[in-house]
Amino acid sequence: MSGAGAEAVIPLAAVVGILYALWQWFVVSRVKVSGYYQSLDTGNGYHGGPVFEMDRTEEDAGEGTPDERIIMAKCAEIQHAISVGAKSFLFTQYKYLSIFMTFFAIVIFLFLGSVNSFSTKEQPCTYTQNQNCKSALANAFFTTIAFLLGAFTSVFSGYLGMKVATYANARTTLEAQKGIAPAFKIAYRSGAVMGFLLASSGLLVLYISINLFKVYYGDDWEGLFESITGYGLGGSSVALFGRVGGGIYTKAADVGADLVGKVENNIPEDDPRNPAVIADNVGDNVGDIAGMGSDLFGSYAESTCAALYVASISSFGINHNLSAVLYPLLISAMGIIVCLFTTLFATDLLKIKAIPDISSVLKRQLLISTVLMTAGIAVVTFAALPKNFTIFNFTNDKHVKNWHLFLCVSIGLWAGLVIGYTTEFYTSNAYSPVRDVADSCRTGAATNVIFGLALGYKSTIIPSFAMAASIYTSFRLASIYGVAMAALGMLSTVATGLSIDAYGPISDNAGGIAEMAGMTHEVRRRTDALDAAGNTTAAIGKGFAIGSAALVSLALFGAYVSRSGIGSIDILDPRVFAGLMVGSMLPYWFSAMTMKSVGTAALKMVEEVRRQFNNIPGLMEGRTKPDYASCVRISTNASLQKMVPAGFLVMVSPLVAGTFFGVEALAGLLAGALVSGVQVAISASNSGGAWDNAKKYIEAGASDHAKSLGPKGSDAHKAAVISDTVGDPLKDTSGPSINILIKLMAVESLVFAPFFAEHGGLVFK
Repeated sequence: MSGAGAEAVIPLAAVVGILYALWQWFVVSRVKVSGYYQSLDTGNGYHGGPVFEMDRTEEDAGEGTPDERIIMAKCAEIQHAISVGAKSFLFTQYKYLSIFMTFFAIVIFLFLGSVNSFSTKEQPCTYTQNQNCKSALANAFFTTIAFLLGAFTSVFSGYLGMKVATYANARTTLEAQKGIAPAFKIAYRSGAVMGFLLASSGLLVLYISINLFKVYYGDDWEGLFESITGYGLGGSSVALFGRVGGGIYTKAADVGADLVGKVENNIPEDDPRNPAVIADNVGDNVGDIAGMGSDLFGSYAESTCAALYVASISSFGINHNLSAVLYPLLISAMGIIVCLFTTLFATDLLKIKAIPDISSVLKRQLLISTVLMTAGIAVVTFAALPKNFTIFNFTNDKHVKNWHLFLCVSIGLWAGLVIGYTTEFYTSNAYSPVRDVADSCRTGAATNVIFGLALGYKSTIIPSFAMAASIYTSFRLASIYGVAMAALGMLSTVATGLSIDAYGPISDNAGGIAEMAGMTHEVRRRTDALDAAGNTTAAIGKGFAIGSAALVSLALFGAYVSRSGIGSIDILDPRVFAGLMVGSMLPYWFSAMTMKSVGTAALKMVEEVRRQFNNIPGLMEGRTKPDYASCVRISTNASLQKMVPAGFLVMVSPLVAGTFFGVEALAGLLAGALVSGVQVAISASNSGGAWDNAKKYIEAGASDHAKSLGPKGSDAHKAAVISDTVGDPLKDTSGPSINILIKLMAVESLVFAPFFAEHGGLVFK
């Protein structure tokens, strides 16, 4: 493939992905959600108050029976409240982030510009001998621009996901009145809107940035792709605050709603009498949707930037072989096309006929996309790469064949599938581990917590072996470039992964709306089934995110070692070993901060919910509406206040280590955080997911065993609710945030590597 061909294929695939997402949006929008400006008295104590006209015109406002119009109006009102709450939180969060991004952009420019005393003169290239490259000041400027572009794209990804989810939740609820298949299609199509828009826009912005930067850099590809690494840093910086802030928000509301509502007052999870119910549903969108979207975008951006940087200092870059250098982008472009065909199996080719079909269709999405992508990788590899080439291998050159890269990308892709299926086995109530956790509820919450912790620890075994095999094989085949491409292989089907991931919170919101709108038991049963499948897919998504984060971090680590000029790392060097010890501690420190933040916010939420139940006359009887706004305010304030210290810890640690203790100590810090962080993240996410699905297993009562533990309100069910409450911050706040910690520290170290190599190690000097 020629360079011109590669440059044509990449934006074309991105545009196709965007158009496909817009088509899915159009299909979802055909489901009408309407509200009416009137007070609704349904006869059961519900007074709707002002409801907002959303879609219908006056001509079709009279469609349906009076009861159907009342239900639709309730859904419209609830949807509007959730949408307003989510939008308000994200706008406030983005105001804080804009201040941080401006400050950190200045730091990047000053640190990197000072490498050569802010000189505008060209400097000798680091890797291309006997040639001059652009000045350090120019690199500082363009790295800062790339950082801001990555941050903006990450913000856009998170906001876009929130808009899609809040647009689709009530539509999924209304479609559930018709049957399980229409509801599933709307939820999945809505997830696909987010998945394809995020994957396509991320690819398109990165491609455009490279071409714009190339206007200035010309033949200096070393400086060009070094500055592009700022794109990954910007994406992950926003993702960290999105995950932490959104996670604190959603879990504070969830814990308050569960403890006071379900345990103390024995009312359903999404009962409209519960003051925290709106905040809980808002949290699903700002945490599990906006935060997750930014997270996976960050992984994609970092893995691509790491691969591009290593390629640029290899024979690809030296010989200016554009199609070979853009190989990572071509893999992502192929991934969009493959995921497009994969989605058709869920929405058009594989029919949902009954509730058990939901999980199987979602799982097949993973398998189908992996099989098709393997063929796609072969096409791209043999079309874009020369048969033989050399890859930068620290101080040496490694001779590689194109089929070696095919194996590297494919190994990462299939390792992701192994991690996904392993996560499903340990978090789905269709298998024995979760059922054992549910059975332990017979003797109370304490034994349930013990069983859940043990499950989480055990669930790290297979993913660790899968990642170890991927790392070893890809490194032997193509050095650190092979590891970067294995990470990109795991993320090549990110559009499908995001579609499945976003489907979960949309279904969860749909169930909450059904409960609050007083819809029939059959509708609630269908939305519960969608939600249960979504819990498992969300856990699978977290497994993918953690696995890819490990490979991405290692690739970035290798690039950092190369750029900082270390050559090799001696674990017996006291600076390295000291860094290892401190780095392995950081995920625990970070988890402690986020867990305590959730606990503090949840305590305030519990007190507020109790106050309303005790002080608002007629609230328990349904004669009075609760004060939802006060609970939304508590979650918002807590998340915004508490996300800053945790983010500060992650962002400052590499700067302190590199500046004061040198590149060797920072290398140890990164390695320690990577090794311990992966285990903590997997165990926390899977323990929380198992507790959640054990609770839902008891609530569903779909088998004789489950019925023996229920019904809702039984001692075993209360024990399951308590354990689920313990697991909520593990699976939705601390666990998912740790993978951003290890990625962000690694990419930040790579971006600042020139400064650390030139001026770092002040203490030892």
